Amino acid sequence: MDRVKRCMHIYCGDGKGKTTAAVGLAVRAAGYNMKVMFCQCMKDGRSSEVHMLQSIGVTCCFCPERFGFFWNMTEEQKEEAKAAYTKLFLDAAARAVKEKYDLLIVDEFMSAYNHGLIDQKKALDFLFHRPDHLEIVLTGRDPGEELLELADYVTEMKKIKHPFDQGIPARKGIEM
Repeated sequence: MDRVKRCMHIYCGDGKGKTTAAVGLAVRAAGYNMKVMFCQCMKDGRSSEVHMLQSIGVTCCFCPERFGFFWNMTEEQKEEAKAAYTKLFLDAAARAVKEKYDLLIVDEFMSAYNHGLIDQKKALDFLFHRPDHLEIVLTGRDPGEELLELADYVTEMKKIKHPFDQGIPARKGIEM
């Protein structure tokens, strides 16, 4: 890999396409023989993009425990989830550094971060001190000002119209 500055991207907003954009970047990077890690927070690793990314050599990681929706969690479950998602993020970050990955994507990072399910201090410390060789992508809604300041790219997906508003549920291969 050449010696250019690596950047941090945020794909955010209430519109469809945050994960899709991140997956597209993973595919593009893998096509250039870059070493790519795709880490999913708040998802169990069973979505179709994970299988496709693995088939092209992208390392995928996710939390094997299923915690359900945040608003349905007890305080004890929230603490368990925080420990699990913090470990997932820090392990992925450490591996990306140690094994010299070129691109680390953390899908649904903002959701876990905003709900306090990732240790915010540790996450910010890593992102602030990220190594020069590592491009980072974070996805999710409502990034805080502290994350926006660290980012080199911020792309907002804005919902103007969506089939869900008409009662059409998420469809395999399109929204999930």
